[in-house]
Amino acid sequence: MKFGIGFKLSVLLASFGLSAMAIVGYYSYAASRSTLVLAAQRDLLTATKVLGQNYQVSLDKAGDDALLLSTLVATQAALGSGTSGATQRDLNALAQTFEAMLKIHPEYFQIRLIRADQHGLEVVRVDRDGTGLTRVEGGDLQEKAHYPYVFKALQLKPGRVYLSDITINRELGAHAGLLKPTLRVAAPVFTGPQHASAVVVINIDLNRMFLKLKADLPASYQVYLANQWGDYLVHPDASQTFGFDQGRRILVQDAFEFVAPLISGAGKDVVTHAQLPTWSPGGDVTAFSRLPFGGVGEGRFVVLGLSQPIADVVRETTHVAWNTVQVILVLGCIAVLVAVLVSRAVTGPLRAMARAVTLFSRQHVVSQLPYARDDELGQLARSLNDMQTTILANMEEINESRRTLRHLAQHDALTGLPNRTLCDDRVQQALSQAKRDMGRLALIFVDLDDFKSINDTYGHHAGDLLLCSAARRMEACVRNADTVGRLGGDEFMVLLATIDLEQDATLVAGKIRDALSLPFDLDGSRLSITCSIGVAIYPEHGADAITLSKSADAAMYLAKEGGGNRVQPVWFGAAATG
Repeated sequence: MKFGIGFKLSVLLASFGLSAMAIVGYYSYAASRSTLVLAAQRDLLTATKVLGQNYQVSLDKAGDDALLLSTLVATQAALGSGTSGATQRDLNALAQTFEAMLKIHPEYFQIRLIRADQHGLEVVRVDRDGTGLTRVEGGDLQEKAHYPYVFKALQLKPGRVYLSDITINRELGAHAGLLKPTLRVAAPVFTGPQHASAVVVINIDLNRMFLKLKADLPASYQVYLANQWGDYLVHPDASQTFGFDQGRRILVQDAFEFVAPLISGAGKDVVTHAQLPTWSPGGDVTAFSRLPFGGVGEGRFVVLGLSQPIADVVRETTHVAWNTVQVILVLGCIAVLVAVLVSRAVTGPLRAMARAVTLFSRQHVVSQLPYARDDELGQLARSLNDMQTTILANMEEINESRRTLRHLAQHDALTGLPNRTLCDDRVQQALSQAKRDMGRLALIFVDLDDFKSINDTYGHHAGDLLLCSAARRMEACVRNADTVGRLGGDEFMVLLATIDLEQDATLVAGKIRDALSLPFDLDGSRLSITCSIGVAIYPEHGADAITLSKSADAAMYLAKEGGGNRVQPVWFGAAATG
């Protein structure tokens, strides 16, 4: 049976068209997956660095807390009681301060004051025990001089803190901290100019700290943390952590070979560059960063990592692939019909369509093919138009998702206020502007009094509604140029970018206190709260963001210690300096 040239040409054109569309669809699909994975690698590395910065900020905050407590102890000694001859009243007051610190920081397991003499005998000790706090007294106080966090901290100079290695807490009587991953922060107490007479030790719950740090990350992100030898300290599978504590070594460089340069000191950041399978969605995108740990010159470090399943990264391409297959099938049918009726009359429109596809592929410009005819060429033109619109819509959805992620990285998910990262950035910008203009600004810290009782009595939903309502009231008390942010928990920050007099800041703080004192109607419940407010002024109370924040924080704590429901400016000479 002989076939004419028309039939052969039709088959040839149809075969070529189908093959070309399949190849274009395949490489478009593969290219889109590779592009998404590369973008995910960049985003994941950025997220790892941000998480690392937040981790170091949390450790610095714990160090500041330890120094603050050591200063309080030293001040008490200067008043005449001291750690060696403190009255029971002094010790009770110090224990109450420890309890207040533990209530503010749920990631803290334990706070202790340990003497330098008497074999490192504990003087004051408050433990977290379940949902409550326990003060250990009398014969249950232990001698701790043989622990590095005691004898090494006693060797430090004033203003320095000691970070212990991260280990499983096996100290007897540790209550909630027993057998938990723990990091100890110790600060020496100087009651004289020569030697430290005691140390303040804060035990940090490592798991709770990272749960708090991970709260703003996508749920699909997994966190890894390893020490300077590569032993896992945090892992999505808890059985992989602290293997050295059980006589075995489970190392991050064994599971992720590309992390070995970080362990050896040959690099600071690394991200996976594995070849992406064509169709299989298996595997992870992983990024690791090396972070310094401990004091300057100690040489200690940790390796922090984040991973995300590739399936989550390329999920959108699955829908694109199916749409591409459908379009290819439709276009294949049209190609067969066009091939059968091939003639010079159709070569012109085909060239126009090819130009439109090329322009869209290279420049993402949609060319509306002007074909109102109802035949196959018209259907092909409309299909191409729909395909371009669909792909652009999908790309816009991906870009919108990225914009949403960027917004979530800078705003509190509950209240919509700027989070700590964005607040810090705006404080830095305001300080730069104030220095250029030789102006003044105010930093106000607001902490809701006894907020925990609201959650315990009315539930976390009511607590969330209360936080949102409180945020709106605070925003109503400031100007559009000012910033109201949530630092975490029930703690807020208000930045007054420009002020003339200190009384202006105190007046705004008073308005905030009065506004928050009004009753809240939440789901049928009428709740009343108070707040403690600390006010610090630039440049009087700090010439940089850290000092100014410490001043406002210290003033807020003074307001809280004074019974709450008050505005506390920084006392003269009492700005934070540590």
